Amino acid sequence: MEEAKEREKLTLVSRKSCFGLPTSCPNCLPAYVYLKFSGTPFDLDFNLINPDSDQIPYVESGTYVAYNNEKGGVIRSLSEDGFVDLDSQVRGIPEWISAKAMVDSWLADAIIYELWVGSDGTSAHKIYYSDLPWPLGKILYLKQVHVVKQILGITKENAERREEEIYRNANDAFSALSTRLGEQDYFFDNRPTSLDAVFLGHALFTLYALPETSVLRSKLLEHDNLVRYTEKYKSELIDSSGSSSSGTQSQSDPSSSVPRRPSQWSSKPKSKPKREKTEEEKKFRRRAKYFLVTQLVAVLVFLSLLGGSDAAEVELDEDDDGADYD
Repeated sequence: MEEAKEREKLTLVSRKSCFGLPTSCPNCLPAYVYLKFSGTPFDLDFNLINPDSDQIPYVESGTYVAYNNEKGGVIRSLSEDGFVDLDSQVRGIPEWISAKAMVDSWLADAIIYELWVGSDGTSAHKIYYSDLPWPLGKILYLKQVHVVKQILGITKENAERREEEIYRNANDAFSALSTRLGEQDYFFDNRPTSLDAVFLGHALFTLYALPETSVLRSKLLEHDNLVRYTEKYKSELIDSSGSSSSGTQSQSDPSSSVPRRPSQWSSKPKSKPKREKTEEEKKFRRRAKYFLVTQLVAVLVFLSLLGGSDAAEVELDEDDDGADYD
């Protein structure tokens, strides 16, 4: 009995909240929605010192930790390890498997494309690097852009063709999901599954975190039932979370209490009111400074070694030119 009580105490560690969302990270939102759908009590904490870590999100419960980059992600780990399993009744349905794969691939690819390649980087900066000094944030941003292009197989030669493929696949996914959903409350079996959680995470991010010029956002807005579906569960799972014991935030972001409504999607985000920093935030700030110093030192050492290597090559070339072989 004591072990069961302990297993219920979960903490979801994600990236910070903004855009009116409990967490603005496209990888973190599905895990958050999955836990909310399950009704499992959990705390929400933010990791502010590792902006480019692929371990985020992760879930902690005592000595148990499920990382994003292990065992297929947080949702799969929670299911396989016996914490939360919403897919037991649908896991063998071919249509569900196909729909889940489509969301995990086509929509996920479209989101990271728009976030890192197909936009000016404003959303990515606010989510990942706004707490970092400009030079370091810019370096990490450009590094991630390069990584995403590699993941999506984008080169200078095929950039235009890959963009067309990504948006075509996303549009096909929205059309298929819209047809599947119809006017139902959930995609399958009249109950929430990980498909609902992952799609809702992607849809919430697309509607609220991407800019108004987003092509992906405009394609989603063409499907009224998907938008209604997203707004319904945003209202039930997120906007009403202040009166719920599930999904308690251990650190709050003022912007998360001002969600954007459909009629406000074109409005500018409100500025954050100043507030006194807590001791925990001060500790995070000290750790962040240490992280920044180590990163800057690493960059400087790399540049100095690169410069030294170039100088040595130049000197060697000069010695070769001046050598007498007679």
